[in-house]
Amino acid sequence: MIPRIVEANFIKSAQSIADSVPEDMSEVVFLGRSNVGKSSTLNGLTQRKNLAKSSATPGKTQLINFFETRYLYNEASYPVRFVDLPGFGYAKVSKTLKEVWQKNLVEFIQHRVSIRLFIHLRDARHPHAKIDDDVAAYIADFIRPDQKYLTVFTKIDKLNQKERNKLKREFPGSITLSNLKKNGYDRVHQTILQTIFAIDDLNQKPIEEKV
Repeated sequence: MIPRIVEANFIKSAQSIADSVPEDMSEVVFLGRSNVGKSSTLNGLTQRKNLAKSSATPGKTQLINFFETRYLYNEASYPVRFVDLPGFGYAKVSKTLKEVWQKNLVEFIQHRVSIRLFIHLRDARHPHAKIDDDVAAYIADFIRPDQKYLTVFTKIDKLNQKERNKLKREFPGSITLSNLKKNGYDRVHQTILQTIFAIDDLNQKPIEEKV
């Protein structure tokens, strides 16, 4: 049986850890460059078309958005909070706002105790973008033993088979995601439940991405 989300609701937007929701639930944080497809990924995972709002202007979403979700697996219920962080790497933000923005995000990802899984969305067309490499190295410096870091490549549809194979060789353990063809979601769901709830009977063979 594949785990699935049966409830997903927007709870609150916050500017920093200070005005965030209480740390009373395990959290999955989604982070990535502006325009990497975070909103589409969140909507795809939750099967809610407009749960996360996409902006036509990259970098416009500057708040931390909280969504409470509930998984159903083997007739048991598993509540998880999804957290959508502002996209990083977009230049058209005032210097002052950028400094506050970065400070707030740094405090959140370093000191938020309820974070159990970091899902770093990366554009499959630009797998070696320096800003993504820097973020991965930065998180590796402070990640706790009870936390996990997962690389998920979006926009895999834009690559040919040779490029996809190369990506998988260079980033073992990563997941490739097609928001267009809805492939890769099952593996993300499995990782979330394994990481947060230590469910070890998710032993079915991961569904291969057929993009």
